[in-house]
Amino acid sequence: MAAGLWVALSALRVLFLLLCVEPWAEGGKVLVVPMEGSHWLSMRKAVQELQARGHQTVVLAPEVNMHIKGDDFFTLKTYAIPYTQEEFEDIFLRQSHLIFESEHFLKTFLKTIIILQNVSAFYQRSCASLLYNKDLIRYLNDSSFDVVLTDPVHPCGTVLAEYLSVPAVYFLRSIPCELDFEGTQCPNPSSYIPRLLTRNSDHMTFLQRVKNVLYPLALQYICSTSFAPFASLASELFQREVSVVDIFSYGSVWLFRGDFVMDYPRPIMPNMVFIGGVNCANRKPLSQ
Repeated sequence: MAAGLWVALSALRVLFLLLCVEPWAEGGKVLVVPMEGSHWLSMRKAVQELQARGHQTVVLAPEVNMHIKGDDFFTLKTYAIPYTQEEFEDIFLRQSHLIFESEHFLKTFLKTIIILQNVSAFYQRSCASLLYNKDLIRYLNDSSFDVVLTDPVHPCGTVLAEYLSVPAVYFLRSIPCELDFEGTQCPNPSSYIPRLLTRNSDHMTFLQRVKNVLYPLALQYICSTSFAPFASLASELFQREVSVVDIFSYGSVWLFRGDFVMDYPRPIMPNMVFIGGVNCANRKPLSQ
């Protein structure tokens, strides 16, 4: 009897060890679709941490870019786009002088609309080059990724995740025009949450609340100009009507690079997580 009990206990130990080394204990495969510029510099730290924790990461980027270069903690996969490096720099760098110009608000607004149209057209054509690249899509399907980590400010990663039938995790600061609220069906009361550019606090007078309601109306046109091309591209790809909100609603988890220490409190949904400390690092003290 004692011998039989010892054999049973030994079998349980072996079974436990097998469970520990089976795929449940392995890292996942993460496809990263970043946004250009400083957005990638923040996400890069997260990708590095994923690799340190045993996950395989593949970063997908256009051949023409500013900061997304290969590194030893991820695999870089690039795709061709219909733009040269000179055209890319003209769109993103040479128009940055607008920030320093002191012109009438209406002139600045109209110039901003033109710039956003150019940038949106660039990303839309870049996204189309990705989604209609049959060899690349075949490679991504065969790779069987577990999740897509993407910045939804450039919603191509979201469209790609849905096309591959893979869950999407968003890594972002915010999305203009409260599209993050709409995408998560999150409460968004104008009497409580200050809107972008209003400079209101979360304690508003009646007139400030009126201003809080009116300001977003002017931004709706900008957002329509920026995101509508992706809705058209998704509708064409999925052969059904897809709205901008439908695109953002696909996200499973929203990781916000913000914190209520810096931002006003707001209602959140269970799949919204604030990770404001991700951009903080220990700095060396200044020398004497």
